[in-house]
Amino acid sequence: MQVTKGTAGVLLAAGGGTRFTGPAHKLLIPLDGRPVVSWAIDHAAAAGLDALVVVTGAVDLTALVPAGAAVVHNPGWASGQATSLAAGIGWARELGFDAVVVGLGDQPGIPPAAWAAVAAAIATPIAVARYGAVRGHPVRLERSVWDRLPTDGDAGARSLVAASPELVTEVACDGDPADVDTVEDLARWR
Repeated sequence: MQVTKGTAGVLLAAGGGTRFTGPAHKLLIPLDGRPVVSWAIDHAAAAGLDALVVVTGAVDLTALVPAGAAVVHNPGWASGQATSLAAGIGWARELGFDAVVVGLGDQPGIPPAAWAAVAAAIATPIAVARYGAVRGHPVRLERSVWDRLPTDGDAGARSLVAASPELVTEVACDGDPADVDTVEDLARWR
């Protein structure tokens, strides 16, 4: 499989963050002096991919997105993560990308090297980061599997990965795939 039109990063940052009970949306809470989502955006942007889109929804993140990256608003964000993935895939499809590497805005510990390693894993249509024994984001999805992804619900690409193991390559990555979903999660990062 040869990538001919490039690989785009898709950062999903649209959710409501309902489990987080802090004073602001979890993506905007400071972590080491910067909003949680800024870590994820900057790491994805530094990975050397051909483009980056940040899919937003519950919170406007436009001011945090670097020049050259795109922002796509998902008006259906409350219907689940699959709608945000579909919005990012739609953007990539329209621009003619061959693959996307998908990550989450609430994972500040995924370094640029993990994004780059998953993007480079082109032996199968799907590549999934592995941190020790745990699979996580980012996930590379080649164009050939986009029509098989769910478009509603909260599963994202997880259901496709589980149903089609023959399409999946695991990529050993360094970093911390922990999400910031609760105030307690954030405390562990500090």
